[in-house]
Amino acid sequence: MAGYKGSDIEDVDQFLKGDDLQSEREKTIGQHIGYRYDVNLVPDYDLITPFLQGYIEFMGWDDLNWLEDIHLGYDDGKPAVFDRNINGWIAIPDDMKLPDNQPERDMLAREILIKFQMSPDHPLVDLNKAYRSF
Repeated sequence: MAGYKGSDIEDVDQFLKGDDLQSEREKTIGQHIGYRYDVNLVPDYDLITPFLQGYIEFMGWDDLNWLEDIHLGYDDGKPAVFDRNINGWIAIPDDMKLPDNQPERDMLAREILIKFQMSPDHPLVDLNKAYRSF
């Protein structure tokens, strides 16, 4: 049975039982990639937003695997997305209508995170400017 990106899967529990790293990416980073064997970590691509679809196509990627663990959470009781690059929460505007289910909220969170990271308001923009001045 074919697995993710060409890895051969001989047993449904192969990745749970074995300790060998099979894909080139796993060998490079030295650990298993969770979404390869836990379908709960794979985003539901039927719910992908037009922005995210365009982003994937523009970047030339097959999937959103680097965003599989991005979820809409809460900071001080308000909806927010956690940005690991700044180690902080991105607040969702109060007037934004949120979907009724978590998978759609997670897709929205992924879109908000990417848009914020591309924004001139992202804190790393100032850091980039400061370090490039040397």
